[in-house]
Order: sequence, then C-alpha cells, then structure tokens
Amino acid sequence: MSQQTNDFSKWYIDTIQKADLMDYTPVRGCIAFKPDGYELWEHIQSEMDRRFKETGHRNAYFPMLIPESFFQKEKDHIEGFSPELPWVTEAAGEKLEERLALRPTSETMIGHLYSDWIKSYRDLPLLINQWANVFRWEKKTLPFIRTSEFLWQEGHTAHVDEEDARKETMQMLNIYKEVVENFLAIPVYDGQKTPSERFAGAVDTYSIEAMMKDGKAVQAGTSHYLGTKFAEAFDIKYLNKENKHVHVHTTSWGTSTRLIGSVIMVHGDEQGLVLPPIIAPTQVVLIPVGPWKKNPAIIEKLDEIFAALKAKGIRVRLDDSDQSPGYKFNEWELKGVPARIELGPRDLENNQVLIKMRDESDKQTVELSSVVEVIEEELKVMQTRLYDKAKAFRDANSHTHIDSLEQLQQHLSDSEKNGTIPGWILAGWCGDDACESNVKEQTKFTTRNIPFNPPTEKHTCINCGKEAKHTVWFGRAY
Repeated sequence: MSQQTNDFSKWYIDTIQKADLMDYTPVRGCIAFKPDGYELWEHIQSEMDRRFKETGHRNAYFPMLIPESFFQKEKDHIEGFSPELPWVTEAAGEKLEERLALRPTSETMIGHLYSDWIKSYRDLPLLINQWANVFRWEKKTLPFIRTSEFLWQEGHTAHVDEEDARKETMQMLNIYKEVVENFLAIPVYDGQKTPSERFAGAVDTYSIEAMMKDGKAVQAGTSHYLGTKFAEAFDIKYLNKENKHVHVHTTSWGTSTRLIGSVIMVHGDEQGLVLPPIIAPTQVVLIPVGPWKKNPAIIEKLDEIFAALKAKGIRVRLDDSDQSPGYKFNEWELKGVPARIELGPRDLENNQVLIKMRDESDKQTVELSSVVEVIEEELKVMQTRLYDKAKAFRDANSHTHIDSLEQLQQHLSDSEKNGTIPGWILAGWCGDDACESNVKEQTKFTTRNIPFNPPTEKHTCINCGKEAKHTVWFGRAY
C-alpha cells in the first residue's frame, strides 16, 4: 500500500519538509516559509492581486493589534472567534488598560475606521483589500493548512445598498474560483454555506470547496455578505442622495496560504510534489548527464537553452552540481519541477535532448532547434492535464446515490473495509440545525456548501427523511 493511501498526513509532512518548503519554529503552530514555499505564495498573491486591481480594489494595511472593546460591539463575531484569540496584556513592563487581540480578521478595526472615512454616497463603494498575517490559536495544526499564524488577503468593502454589496460578494467568489481552477489546477464546488458554517457575524457566506487526494475537503476561499451588521455596530453611515443618513452594506472575503497545502494535497504523488507549471518556482531544470565534465560543449549548449527559456519568461535552473544524474532526477522530482531537460554527449552528437514532464512516466526526444517551443507547449498541456486529472478524481469520489444516514454509515464502513477513501456525498437537508449536527456527530461529515449547480437535486433530508429544502455537499474536512 502506498504511503499516500496508508498515512496521508505523514506523506504530506514528509513531502513538504523534504521539498524544503517550510520549517517548524519554537512557537506551536507557527512555521517558517522557506524560499520555495514563499514563492508559491508570491505567485498566488500576484495572480489574485492583479484581478483585484482590475475590478477596482486597492490595497491598504491595518494594525495587527485590535482592542478588546471592538470585538464586544458585534456579539456574533466575538462568540465566533473568542476561543482562538491570542491576547497582548502587557507592554514595556506595564499591564495594559485594555487587552489587545492579535487579529483573527480585521472587520472590527476596519469598521471602526470606515465610520470616519465614509461620509457621503460619493465615498461609495469603498473597495479595499489587505495582504497580512492573522492569528487563530488552533488546537490541531498542520503546516500551510491550519496554523496558529498564517498569511492571507482580506477584502473589506462598503456599498450603498444590498444589491451592490451582494454583487461584490459573488464577483469575488468567482475570482477565487477562476484563480484556483485555472491557476492552481484545482477543481472546486462553489456554493453557499449553511448557517452553522457561515462566518461569525455574516448574513450569508459563500465558499469554494476543494477535494484533497485523501478525500477530505479544504475550504479554499470564502466571500461574505455582512449586511448592515458591522455598519450598525460601528456606526458606519453615509448621507444618501435624499439627504438622509443610512447604514452602508459591507462585505468581506479572503483566501490564505492554505492554498499552498491544497496544491500539494491535490497534485502530489509518491515521489513528492507535482506543481502546476504556472505556479512552480522552478518550471524547468536542465541536467547534464553522462561524462559531461569532459565535454564543455554540453554545458555551453545548456547555457544557450537556459538563456533562450529565460528570455521567454520561463523560470529555469541549471543543475551542474557534482551529484549523480539519478540523485538530481529524484531531487527535482521531489520538488515538483514540471519539466526536466537532459543533455549528454550522445544527445549532443544527435542534436537532441530528452524531456521528462513531472506528471508523465515517459521521456521524449526533442531536436535542439525546437526545445523552447516544445517546452512552452508541454507546460501549457501539463497545466490542463493536472486540472483534468484532479477533476476526474474528485468526480469519481463525489457520491450522489446516498440518501439516508444508514446508507452513509454503510458507505463509510465499506470504505474502511476496502481501504478506499469515502470522498464526499451529495445529500438532501431539511434546513434543521439538529439534523446537520447529528450527521456530523455520527459520521464526522460536515456540510461543505449548498452548491449553485448541483449534479442532481435531492428531495429528502439525509437525517430525518422529511422533505429537503437544500441539496448539500457533505464531507470530512481539514
């Protein structure tokens, strides 16, 4: 049995450490991002940031320390975050008059400031995003996926009315879906969260949900319509065209470095990382083989290829270290580099190179004159191939035939017996929190979201058998 199948968490931790993406620190749940790990985030960041700016958003930065009194203003919000908040109680050797939280999210601080910044309908919409770190003191941590401190972006916008705010909420969810599917090659289900799963203080929460190779779900991005809840709590009003002071409607939306963990868990294999070409820190590695040190023409030719690829904007590295070719092949495969180009004395004589794509078993022989064009095409094809493979896996493990709790329990029992992953199930839900809670208690399956476009409609509640109000994805989650 493969390590991925036998102990997925161990495979994951071994892989991210061996691939040199991160390291542990003395503070529980806090990791150091090594250059390759951080560069993955930089590529995600730049792709998101470009789209945010194209839709009129601007970046700002807000303080990390938030006064305790701010949280008290929005009751649901403080209840939702209280267990996870780390507090600063002392500074410069003196006890603080008021405790300061390390931000779990910035709605309260931003709400406080928006009440000063927004005066008239001419100030709206106010479209701001920040790239920052946040803190949630998790009981159970997993690098990139769930840590006490993590990196993210959080958008916070204010609008004249509900229609405009809801339009913003959906626009940002669609941007997340586009980036995660097209850029990270991860298929997602988009939909609305159930009330028990929505963001603390939101009117409605929407999410994109991704299936990992162990069948568990990662909430890959969320977008929240906050209504006037935070506007009322922080007195964010504007003078409308009728000369009346009314509350703004707000939204917030976010994605985080858990997207890095998702890429690893969706595409990785027994050999290590498999990185989508668009996001890979190194897209192509050049490796001399055979007795290349006695033949300077080999390195000269690889230098030429290096320069030609770099001129096309391809991120390329040349490995001319003293390690054996076999060692180098394994090392770069572990790091998930999408393409490897090999050149030895015989290849040079025949005017060719060998190209090996990370996700394919065979090598291909390519003429030296067409290396750059072939690599450009192969990287594009691999990007699509990874998405298609991930989607086929997700679809094969998304079950639509289960309609009762007994059937779900039988499905879980069969999965355990056969050594297969249980995946997700599409089931009906009557809308009663008690039914949702009982499914979770009995099976550890939580509602992922109420999909916008379910593959089929469900008509009876999985728990009580009454008429279903919603068709919902259920699954175990990180």
